[in-house]
Amino acid sequence: MTDKLSIYNDALLVCGARALSSLTESRESRRLLDQVWDNGGVKECLEQGQWHFAMRSVRIDYDPAVSPEYGYQYAFDKGSDWIATSFFCSDEYYRQPITRYADENDYWYADEQEVYVKYVSNDAAYGQNLSIWPMTFKDFVVSHFASKVVLKITGDPDKTELVMGIRLKAMDVAKNKAAMALPTTFPARGAWNNARQRSRQQDGGNRSGPLIG
Repeated sequence: MTDKLSIYNDALLVCGARALSSLTESRESRRLLDQVWDNGGVKECLEQGQWHFAMRSVRIDYDPAVSPEYGYQYAFDKGSDWIATSFFCSDEYYRQPITRYADENDYWYADEQEVYVKYVSNDAAYGQNLSIWPMTFKDFVVSHFASKVVLKITGDPDKTELVMGIRLKAMDVAKNKAAMALPTTFPARGAWNNARQRSRQQDGGNRSGPLIG
């Protein structure tokens, strides 16, 4: 089971250090790992990829309290759990991407009054829910934590370089696994194709028109 103590102990194992008996044990290694955790260690890992387990889908109405001075007409609040945008669309099936929009600070700006967004979330039910992490992502987090504390714990630059290499490999494996888990997507049809499809539907799919004679 993935929990905070298992992450700490696996990170210490990577460093070649002794495991903790609890999260309250009075040791420097625990205090160092606490510091990484409290400073957004997991969030930093979530920022590195499009993690399917952390993906949140939302419909957002524009914020009437925000009035852009120029440019795009409407502002959309990202929310405090936003990490990275995956899809920004005009339809609930995420088939019509909005290509003209701005991403600035805590808001998206667009000319639509309603948008559909998929994004990597830091919420406790998404990215911060340790129980739904794939093992490959846990391995990445573990190696990331280890890379942050290994030099302080061991004082060995060679060990630090080795752990940094482990972190890089673990991140690549986790990102490749996440990419395989995402559904296949197709380019959105253009206006010409949409109009052509509607025309075919109206005449019952007969491309050549009515037969004469």
